[in-house]
Amino acid sequence: MQVNVVSDVHGRADALARAGDGADALICLGDLVLFIDYDDAAGGIFGELFGADNAAKLVALRSERRFDEAREFSRGLWAEIGDRQAVIEGAVRRQYDALFTAMPTPAYITYGNVDIPPLWGDYLHDGITVLDGETVELGGRSFGFVGGGLQTPMRTPYEISDEDYAAKVAAVGAVDVLCCHIPPDVPELLYDVVARRMERGSSAVLDAIRDTQPAVALFGHVHQPLAKRTRIGRTECINVGHFRGTGRPYSLVW
Repeated sequence: MQVNVVSDVHGRADALARAGDGADALICLGDLVLFIDYDDAAGGIFGELFGADNAAKLVALRSERRFDEAREFSRGLWAEIGDRQAVIEGAVRRQYDALFTAMPTPAYITYGNVDIPPLWGDYLHDGITVLDGETVELGGRSFGFVGGGLQTPMRTPYEISDEDYAAKVAAVGAVDVLCCHIPPDVPELLYDVVARRMERGSSAVLDAIRDTQPAVALFGHVHQPLAKRTRIGRTECINVGHFRGTGRPYSLVW
């Protein structure tokens, strides 16, 4: 049995279409949308609307953790657009249309912190299963899924409280493979060496790994981590990679 796993797709519909090649199933750990492109300021929804210079400035403010200034700068630009929500939703829908059309099946997917869960139902088709705080059996192994991210100064669309996130982890319980968008709260898994900042990880996921010892814990979220993998007890913890950057899935074979 082979399952290919991707995370942080961020608009790469072309690569997503090939992500299931050679596999019995695809797992996607979220962040389908590309709102702002940290590598190419002209890309993403923000860059397309406001231009590369403005996008680069916003990236710089966020990278320097000047979040209040970043929000004020962003608000000024959006004020010139008009109906911000309608513009964003329209751009996100165009990305989702391409991405869900490209997604190989069968696929088992959960949300990332930049996704908009209420919109997904409009694009699902046969062979795609959304799981969040839920489990599924694949090839005789149990897989548990926990989507979204924790609350941060970035205020991305699908950030939830620590308590709500922990409740989803608890609902999953003991599984063979734990699949989350964000990593467990382990510093070397959370530090992004390019962005030069710590991302938020989940202490609830870390506790679940310690208590239930799944064979594997898979996650994404941190694009260029200090450590791509580590071991906690018998559990192999693996960042499956920044799919937008690599275009290559991680393959789990048993």
